[in-house]
Amino acid sequence: MTTPEKRSVSVMTMGITSLRRLKIFWCLALPVLLLDQGTKWLIVDVSGFPLGIYPPRGGLEIIPGFFNLVYAVNYGAAWGMLQGFTFLLVGLAVLVLVLLAVFHRSLELHRPPHQFCFGLITGGILGNTIDRVFRGHVVDFLDFHLSFYRWPTFNVADSAIVVGTLCYIFLQFRQPAAETPR
Repeated sequence: MTTPEKRSVSVMTMGITSLRRLKIFWCLALPVLLLDQGTKWLIVDVSGFPLGIYPPRGGLEIIPGFFNLVYAVNYGAAWGMLQGFTFLLVGLAVLVLVLLAVFHRSLELHRPPHQFCFGLITGGILGNTIDRVFRGHVVDFLDFHLSFYRWPTFNVADSAIVVGTLCYIFLQFRQPAAETPR
């Protein structure tokens, strides 16, 4: 029979071992989160950019006619969907993170390429969720456009989620399915 002390040490050891196994995951999730929050801090608190004003009256034109840095906010999800449903978006983010933890084996997080994908996705989810919880909206600042189309303004977290998701989809088509035991 194990004592409660031995069980807690065992759980701690198991947690540390899991963290080591997910090194790539955490080495991407945490920097994505820090880069996302750091760049948003620079835009909101340091840049002096007026909210919602695009070049030439506000923001900074980096590549004329193609790329600007601006200060914009989004009260919804991608393309402004679900505006006014912050509580739902935060709940969905928490649910996704919990499901990721619960199904880490099914998602094959022991494999480095999968850790890469889900590290990006997790860092992005955490970055935008922190914005929703503490600001009530998500800060966006990367503004790309062509002469005929302006892409919705986005941020580092959005980029990480999209890149991680596309890489995961690519992996699913590229890698053979694991054999099922008979």
